[in-house]
Amino acid sequence: MNLLEVSNLSKIYGTGEAAVHALKNVNFSVSKGEYVAIVGESGSGKSTLLNMIGALDKPASGKVTIGNNDIFSMNDKELTIFRRRNIGFIFQAFNLIPELTVEQNIIFPLLLDYQKPDKAYLEELLDVLGLTKRRNHLPSQLSGGQQQRVAIGRALITRPSLILADEPTGNLDTKNSSEVITLLKEASSKYQQTIIMITHNRSIAQSADRVLQVSDGILTDFGRCAG
Repeated sequence: MNLLEVSNLSKIYGTGEAAVHALKNVNFSVSKGEYVAIVGESGSGKSTLLNMIGALDKPASGKVTIGNNDIFSMNDKELTIFRRRNIGFIFQAFNLIPELTVEQNIIFPLLLDYQKPDKAYLEELLDVLGLTKRRNHLPSQLSGGQQQRVAIGRALITRPSLILADEPTGNLDTKNSSEVITLLKEASSKYQQTIIMITHNRSIAQSADRVLQVSDGILTDFGRCAG
């Protein structure tokens, strides 16, 4: 069963001779629980594609369907609520709130949606992420790897069907990068969440179930990874 369908997606910046075709009729689908890596050089269009899938930007043409929901047919309010409840974002820069503790940062998306956290699930996440003893620490008291674990917890807490990770290991050393990728794979397997990750690191990309490449706005599917 496909969770995500991307159909004839195009994005153009600028007009006339200055127009840049960031995406050119991109088509692909991702099944529920699949872990997909998107690779490409800087400026290739991969971040633009991720922003379109996450409804952070709108295409010039084309369609993105998540769980039978045509996201660009929604109005702004509907889209904000849908994104909050169905998509988890993990950024390279962590984007944690400095004044909030680890636990408060993780549950923040739920509070925005006026929901109470599931205490058992929160405890499970803290345990899986190795943050139980750090739950009352502020981001400034954590290492980079620990901060990215908090960001992963924040993305998982709403039990979204889709997680979008934009260079999640970009600010981490090799050891922490490996641990973060392991956590993402475990989340995909344990919680049946679909993960789409952008990375410039080809070895990290090989940890995914499938690798896509974006080059000059054109997408190529390299298929499933061995092992």
